[in-house]
Amino acid sequence: MKMKKIMILAAGITAAQFAFAQATDSKKKISQPVIITGSVDGYYRYDFHNPKTASYNSLTSFTRSSNSFELGMASLRADHSFGKVSATVDLGFGKRAEEFAYNDANTRLAIKQLYVTYAPSSVIKFTLGTWGTHIGYEVLDPYLNRNYSMSYMFTNGPFTHTGLKADINLGGKSALMVGISNPIDFRSVPAAPKTFIAQFSTGSKNDKLKVYLNFAGGKQTDYKKLIQADIVATYSVCSQFSIGINGTMQSVKTDIDSNGTFNKSNWSGIALYLNYDPATWVGLTLRGEYISDKDAYLGLKNAFAPTLSANFKIDNLTIIPEFRFDRTGNSLFYKNATATSKSTGSFLLAAVYHF
Repeated sequence: MKMKKIMILAAGITAAQFAFAQATDSKKKISQPVIITGSVDGYYRYDFHNPKTASYNSLTSFTRSSNSFELGMASLRADHSFGKVSATVDLGFGKRAEEFAYNDANTRLAIKQLYVTYAPSSVIKFTLGTWGTHIGYEVLDPYLNRNYSMSYMFTNGPFTHTGLKADINLGGKSALMVGISNPIDFRSVPAAPKTFIAQFSTGSKNDKLKVYLNFAGGKQTDYKKLIQADIVATYSVCSQFSIGINGTMQSVKTDIDSNGTFNKSNWSGIALYLNYDPATWVGLTLRGEYISDKDAYLGLKNAFAPTLSANFKIDNLTIIPEFRFDRTGNSLFYKNATATSKSTGSFLLAAVYHF
C-alpha cells in the first residue's frame, strides 16, 4: 500500500512537471499580436504671390501647391514581434509618400519602411532593411511634427537608409548606432558604393535633456561623395514649454564632367523650435530656420524661414493653421509669370488624423 502511494505521488509529480513544461513552452511560442497604426492628412496652402506654375513658391517637401486643396498621405504600419525577433512594414499612399520615396519612381504607393530586427540581448539589436533616417529633427509622418510644412534641412538631407545597422546600449541614457547602407535614399543599387551611418545619443537622468549626434558619409556614386554631420537637442523646460534645436553641415564633392576632378560644395543650416502648450487641446510652435549656402549648391545662396504653427487637438485629430515667411539670397519666388522676388509668404491649413 505504501509503495502504491509512492507510485501515485511520483506519477502526479511527473504529470505536473510535464504540464508545467508544456505551459512554459507554450508561453515561449505565443506570438505577440500585430500592432496596426496609421494616419491620414490633407491641407490647403495659399501663397500670397499666388503663382500659377510649379513649384508655387514652395521650395521644401510635400507642400508644392497653391490655392488648392490637396491630399497628403494615407499611411498604414504593422509591427510584430516574436521573442527576440520583430518586423515592421510601413506603407504610404499619396503625393507625400511618392516624394519621400522619389527613387522608387512611378508609384504613389510607397514603402516608407520595411525591416526586421534581432535582439540577441538587451545590449544590442540588429536591423536589416529600409528605415527613416536618423538625421534631423523632423520626420515624414505629419502627426509626429508640430509644423506641417517641412524645413529646408529636412528637404535637402537624407530621407531613408537601406542596409544593416546595430543599436548598442551603452548604459544609462547613452546609446550608439553604427551601420552601413546603400547610397542615401536608394533601396536597390547593385554594385554601388556604401555609406557609413552613425548616431550617438544621450540625455539627462530625468529625460528633460536629450542630445543626438548624427553622421552619414561615403561615396554615393563614382562622381559624388557626401559627408553630413548633424546634431539634434531637445529640452523640456516644463510641462508647457520645450525647446528643440537642429544644426547640420553637409559637404559634397561632385565630378560634373566625369574627368576625375571633384569640386567641393558646402552648405549648413540651423533651426530653433519653440513649443508652447497652454492647454492639452492647443499648442503653438515657432520654427526659425537659417540656411547658409554660399556655394549655391542648393540654389538658395542663403535662406531664412520663420514658421508659426498652431495645433488644435480634438481626440486623434489635429488641425494646423500655419503662417510661413521665406527669404533667400537670390530671387527664387515668382510674383507673376515673369517677375520674381527674394521673399514670399504663405498660409496653410492642414488636418492630420492618426490611429
